[in-house]
Amino acid sequence: TAPLWPRPRSMAAFSARKQLRLRPAADSSRKGRVDAALPALLALINGSAAYSSCSSCSGRLLLLAGTDETEGQKQNCPWLFVTHEKCQKEDVLAGLHTAQDNAVFKFEPFILHVECREVEDARLLHSAAVNSGFRNSGITISRKGKIMMAVRSTHCLEVPLCHQGTVLVSDEYIEYLVQVANRKMEENQRRIDRFHACLRSILDPAAPQGPGEEDVGATAVYTRRRRRGAAARRQTDGEETSQSDGESDLAFLMGPT
Repeated sequence: TAPLWPRPRSMAAFSARKQLRLRPAADSSRKGRVDAALPALLALINGSAAYSSCSSCSGRLLLLAGTDETEGQKQNCPWLFVTHEKCQKEDVLAGLHTAQDNAVFKFEPFILHVECREVEDARLLHSAAVNSGFRNSGITISRKGKIMMAVRSTHCLEVPLCHQGTVLVSDEYIEYLVQVANRKMEENQRRIDRFHACLRSILDPAAPQGPGEEDVGATAVYTRRRRRGAAARRQTDGEETSQSDGESDLAFLMGPT
């Protein structure tokens, strides 16, 4: 039976897109380079013939400027403060002092988009992501047959701190908020580490394991899935659906997901 969606014309098309993305000048992000926590993970992914990383962010804390008219929008809004590591109360206060209108403090977790060569490759990556804590991950297939896998979670935080130039909260509250955000950043890094270790056990099983990595692999499970998938690829694959993340930690501080 023919698949329900068009397949890529050839593996050569996938490889060509991958080569374009890996060019040094291909990074179109504001910073223009990969976040410091991700080179080893991305090298592992791109070292596999089955995957091509498209975009990524290791997770960040930021103070976003805006107005009532730009509420809910992020594109082109100025950053008053941004870091991909934990921050201090003074960092947020310094950013607030430059706010002329509205300001929102946010924690945005790790996100990664990967193009996959085959549906079974995407399923393998999806399983590793979900088992590492990124339970809102999902697979999409374009009309042209491009298979994309998004690694993501709802482990977010979004709190307005300033409105029309007036700071709405006390310094004590900002200190508490920074503590909450830093804990989320720590958990975010733990999930990235689990995901990296899980992928390494699948894609590079000969590599030496670090302390505590013996139990993260589930390598046999993934191997069985890959073997079953070799036969399943000849038939129609069902479309993957994303799973919602069930984190409820400090839900009253969570932004929209």
